[in-house]
Amino acid sequence: MRILKFAALLFFCSVCSFAQTGKVLDNLSLPSKLLKSERKFAIYLPPDYATSERSYPVLYLLHGAGDNHTGWVQFGEVLNIADKAIREGTSTPMIIVMPDADTGRRGYFNDVKGDWPYEDFFFQELMPFVEKKFRIKAEKRYRAVAGLSMGGGGSFMYALHHPELFSSACPLSASTGPITVEDAKKNLVRDNPDIADSTVTKYYNRHSALALVNNMPDADKKAVRWYIDCGDDDFLFEGNSLVHIALRKKEIPHEFRIREGAHNWTYWRESLPTVLQFVSQAFHQY
Repeated sequence: MRILKFAALLFFCSVCSFAQTGKVLDNLSLPSKLLKSERKFAIYLPPDYATSERSYPVLYLLHGAGDNHTGWVQFGEVLNIADKAIREGTSTPMIIVMPDADTGRRGYFNDVKGDWPYEDFFFQELMPFVEKKFRIKAEKRYRAVAGLSMGGGGSFMYALHHPELFSSACPLSASTGPITVEDAKKNLVRDNPDIADSTVTKYYNRHSALALVNNMPDADKKAVRWYIDCGDDDFLFEGNSLVHIALRKKEIPHEFRIREGAHNWTYWRESLPTVLQFVSQAFHQY
């Protein structure tokens, strides 16, 4: 009898353990009038989403160049990492939205020629769509953005462009944008040989993290909690370090982490648990 009871207990525990699993939907889409196409995205729903009626905070998690909305699902192991963090209590249950920025054209910004307004799509179409379709708390306090490499650059830009929308931002191994106007011109002139200097300067001022940190009001930068993480062997180390120094000079509170590692998924998988913990602090009203 004891053996049967013990076996039943083990079975019950295994069922409970299995039930405490989140869910990833990685083939969702929405129509975009701005981009004139169907746009895919993936979403992580926390373990109790299906059994509760409450709304959840949201993390927008951006992929890097060469990946798409499935990058964090396939290589970043977002399901296992988020489930584990929630189970262990280091992360609050949250919804994680992973958009596709590699179809049609690559990148999270509006094109300099004005014919591919991806950033407008993100804020005017994607964000309202998912925050209406899923039980998401649509307030700054409960919204965060993070991403790796190209997505780290997107995290910087989105939070700096809209500090009123995000409580936290976590750029990982971020592409911080051109360091100087001259760098911006070299990048832009390849595809736009006749581009005007005034257009280059305008684009640089909006898409360089260093320029934004130096030029935008300090109160706007302080309105976001910052967690910046980059490996010591990462080729993007310089840009991240310069942004850190600029933030220090401006006395903008932020966390800056340099860990052993390079520009790869091993590094970013190790970063994600800390990102979830960091954004949860704001969700919990630290």
